[in-house]
Amino acid sequence: MDTTFLVGLVGSVILVTGAAWPDRHITIPVRSAKNWLFAVGAFLMLAFSFLGYREGGSVFFVILEIFINFSSILMMANTPDRFDAPLLLGGAAIFVAWSLALFEGYQTAVFVTGLACIGVGYAMDGGTLRRNASLMLGSFLVAVFSYLAANWVFFWLNAFFALFSLLQLRNMRTPAAAKA
Repeated sequence: MDTTFLVGLVGSVILVTGAAWPDRHITIPVRSAKNWLFAVGAFLMLAFSFLGYREGGSVFFVILEIFINFSSILMMANTPDRFDAPLLLGGAAIFVAWSLALFEGYQTAVFVTGLACIGVGYAMDGGTLRRNASLMLGSFLVAVFSYLAANWVFFWLNAFFALFSLLQLRNMRTPAAAKA
């Protein structure tokens, strides 16, 4: 087992654990185990994507993880959704325009849309329908891109992440938990 794969595997396990962790609305993000799992896992996946890129992998995974790490910083800094959502959507719009300029095929647009959804979802308040819906959709789209790129670490990570985000959405039945 090579170092790159090991870093990706550990980062994926941490992120999937974070996705499976119960999602509660919290007022201080740095006190949330789920948020710490997201932040540490994202950092390891940034290392994995960079190592993979150096070995000939897609640069889009590096861009994804830079965006996700930036989102994690906003999440942990507890920036209000009214600030971070437009900021991240603006950044995602730039990535969409850039991907269309490069136009490597429809899969690039799928990836960038997934990137935007995950980035916005990360930064949103925990325990909300909007956060879980954004994470679920983004993870699903990045899983599709990862499948097309034959990157199995990112594929399984995002497939499980989408599944656990869907389960979190399904469990949000009470009016207090459904705050969006």
